[in-house]
Amino acid sequence: MNDKKVGLSDTMKAKTEPKTFKRNPIPGTKFTIAISSAKGGVGKSTFATNLALALKKVGCKVGILDADIYGPSLPKLFSINEKPDSDGQILKPIIKYDIQCMSIGFLTDEQTPMIWRGPMVTSAIKTFTQKVGWKGLDFIIVDMPPGTGDTQLTFAQEINMDGAIIVSTPQAIALQDVKRGIRMFDKLNVKIIGLIDNMSHFIGDDGKKYLIFGENGVEETAKEFEKNFLGKIPISPEVGKQGDLGRPIVESNPDHEISKLYLEFAKKIKSNYF
Repeated sequence: MNDKKVGLSDTMKAKTEPKTFKRNPIPGTKFTIAISSAKGGVGKSTFATNLALALKKVGCKVGILDADIYGPSLPKLFSINEKPDSDGQILKPIIKYDIQCMSIGFLTDEQTPMIWRGPMVTSAIKTFTQKVGWKGLDFIIVDMPPGTGDTQLTFAQEINMDGAIIVSTPQAIALQDVKRGIRMFDKLNVKIIGLIDNMSHFIGDDGKKYLIFGENGVEETAKEFEKNFLGKIPISPEVGKQGDLGRPIVESNPDHEISKLYLEFAKKIKSNYF
């Protein structure tokens, strides 16, 4: 009789063993980049949309897939209030700011809760990656949901992701989840492009620098896990204001100091792939 005990780690290993994966590219795209945080409320969706716009401004053809099934942000951040066309087989991305866009939020009412179990989430992700008519994209930016659940595993196991950028604030409670996310991507053999310290500080009207969420936590985490540290993005009320208006800062004010940071990120990413 085999009395070997099976623990949680054994179960997870069986479900996430990289050797069993058959990863497929997203049709119509060259490179797929996931924007992840593992922790909600750190500005991941704002980063994803502004990075997409910055890549467009440096000459790339870009799409953005809002993969946050339970809390889609793209309809609000891009002020999109229409439903995508379909021929019954393929969904047609909605074009906004010269970017091809898709989100579950385009298909549901804004206040309708997504009460879905894992298999339904997996099915939706497969639809958005394999049954959307993405065309001629250099990059598709995937705005991942918080956590390390079904959506992340579906992408990591079944989609050929060319890299992931992890966004976090520098506070310990956020970095606790970020570390889980790093381990997940490493375990699933997904390249981590680097870490971003978002909302790193605030410059008051008095000219002083206020470290609202602490200091250097993201950079120290990057060093701990031997990952690239991509830089810091300060807090600016203008970023939130323009996001609420559906015109992200890179589009509404490309000369803003934060827009310039995004453009530098975009140039680095473009140079790494082309």
